[in-house]
Amino acid sequence: MPDMQKRPDSRRIPIAKVGVKDISYPIVVMDKNHSLQHTVARINMYVDLPHHFKGTHMSRFVEILNRHREQIGLDKLETILDEMKARLGSASAHLEIQFPYFIDKKAPVSGARSLMEYSCEFKASMTDTLDFMLVVKVPLTSLCPCSKELSRAGAHNQRSIMTVRVRYREFIWIEDLVELIEQCGSSPLYSLLKREDEKFVTEQAYDNPRFVEDMVREAYSRLVAEERVIWFSVETENFESIHNHSAYAAVEFDRRA
Repeated sequence: MPDMQKRPDSRRIPIAKVGVKDISYPIVVMDKNHSLQHTVARINMYVDLPHHFKGTHMSRFVEILNRHREQIGLDKLETILDEMKARLGSASAHLEIQFPYFIDKKAPVSGARSLMEYSCEFKASMTDTLDFMLVVKVPLTSLCPCSKELSRAGAHNQRSIMTVRVRYREFIWIEDLVELIEQCGSSPLYSLLKREDEKFVTEQAYDNPRFVEDMVREAYSRLVAEERVIWFSVETENFESIHNHSAYAAVEFDRRA
């Protein structure tokens, strides 16, 4: 049968990324406390396309994914990227794996256990060498220092999301990164709280007010002190409870420069 993708294209325009997006697929992730965790990811796979080819072979992306079934984890990313380059005749390959990750957390006073979900992503690219980034979204509570200072009683608080992206020279557990970031807000979040726990976290937030600027600066200080991290970015969005908008701040650091 004719190979339409390999036919020449006269426009001579290379394409940086072409491929398949939003594939739902089971993967296995290393779990600090339970060795392995099975989850379901949304996967994007791309390669570059030279100017002289009309298209890429979309079916080959899924074939590669199926060939590595039940082995799609952090230790297999380089192998998958190398195969993408070879099978599709490309100079670069990109793999984005977004997945929910669950951590067993204890409530601060009662000790009641529950699973807390965190949205994570592996972003890996390969040209001559592998570039890998770990992305974790951590929900937190933030309490407004200004509101606490101005109000006769109480202060407004809200849920916040800190998005942390890191490149590292030595392996970092998702659990350790989450624990570090959870110290940057007014209080961590929990899936299950008893009455004594609710009292504790409410008072903890009140005693630890944080602006969105405080949160990213705190994360910056803690991540700079972590020698394994060679690059990071941190974004925080506070979903304001007394405004019809969010508050936002971002920082970035590169140890490689």
